[in-house]
Formats: sequence, C-alpha cells, structure tokens
Amino acid sequence: MEILNSTFLITGGSAGIGKAAAKLIIEKGGKVAITGRDEKRLNDTAKKIGAYPIHADAANEKDVEKTYDLFLKEFKKLDCLVNNAGIGGEWQEVWDLTLEDFHNVFSVNVFGVAMMAKKAAELFKKQKSGNIVNISSTAGTKGFESGTVYSSSKFALRGMTECWRTELRKYNVRVILINPSEVLTAFGEDDRKEKPEAANKLRGIEIAHTIVSTLEMDDRGFIPEVTIWATNPF
Repeated sequence: MEILNSTFLITGGSAGIGKAAAKLIIEKGGKVAITGRDEKRLNDTAKKIGAYPIHADAANEKDVEKTYDLFLKEFKKLDCLVNNAGIGGEWQEVWDLTLEDFHNVFSVNVFGVAMMAKKAAELFKKQKSGNIVNISSTAGTKGFESGTVYSSSKFALRGMTECWRTELRKYNVRVILINPSEVLTAFGEDDRKEKPEAANKLRGIEIAHTIVSTLEMDDRGFIPEVTIWATNPF
C-alpha cells in the first residue's frame, strides 16, 4: 500500500509501539488516529506527533463504536487498522490461576482486538480493500513459565488472525501478524513509565519499522506473519 494520504487507526497509540508506529506513519504522509485510555497522555502524544486523538478503551464495546464513529467523521475512510492495544496482566503459575486473571487480560488482548477487527472488516468488505495489523508477541508462539494467561491470549490472537486472513483475502484485505520479542516500552509497568533504552534491546521504532515495511509491499502480496528478535539481548 501507499502510506502517503492513507488513513490509519492505531489502538494503544499513546506510548510504546503504538506511538512509534503512528509517528513513523505520519512522517511518511499517512493520516493517523490513535486511541488510549489515559486522556492526558493520549492528547499530549497526539499533539506532539500530529495524530488525531480518540479517548477510548479498546476493551469497551461502546468505546469501539465511538472510536469508529469519530474516526470516520474525521477521515471518511479507513485503510488500515493496527490492533496494538494490549496488556501484560497477570504472571501466575498454574496453581495460582483465577478466572479474574483471564478476564482482565482477555478482555483487551482477545475480545477488544476482535471487536475492533469486526468493525474494520465490515468496512473493508464493502470497499474491497484494507489492511489489519495485529500486534502479538513471541509469547504467542511459545509458552513460558508463569505465562499461562498472557501467552494464551496471544495464542488466541494468532488463531483469530489466521481465521480473519482466510475470510478476508477474497475481499483484497491483508491481515498481518507481528510478533515482537521483549521491547523496552511502558508495557507491563504499573506506573506506565517508558523503560530507558539499552543498546542491545528492541525499541518501539524497530517494531514500527516492521509494521511499515510489511504494509509498503504492493497490495498484490503480503507477509502473513513476522517475528522480530533483538540480535543479542544477553
């Protein structure tokens, strides 16, 4: 796709990967709306990078409706949804698991993503074009100790992505899964402060570069899934 003058909706765009992706896309001439739950942080980020802010919780069905209403009022058409909003949540070993742990994480990482994709798919099916980029994790390809809740949410996202890809290809819609390994952002931090950079760790910009690179391929083809590792994180 051509980034210039295309429209993008990025969930969880106030910080981290979402912010980096929005900034890079805007620098390339794209028109971007970002969503976030922290209204002040959202507005500060939007003003700084030139994005359109939509104060919304991707896990709230009414907020999903509001997001699309505001987006289409502002931009008229959607070319790409980036499902970036996600939480780390609970790190429990199997004997400590509770249903609440699953509800908290799945409400955002699975149910919220699905409802955002549903609305995008409705638009893309009608216009017979579009792109959905789902930000998953290497945790969605391999489990790890204390990762039952988070890892299973990302395995679910991977499965949903494969289903949507099969359903939407006939409408010229590309569905792409991005699996970052550890990225130094505010993800998983209670205070939501960005972690300081380290020379051997991934940053949001590496993931943003991956998102843009996959999207910039001519629309006749697409990369179904890509994983990004730090070269030497040890």
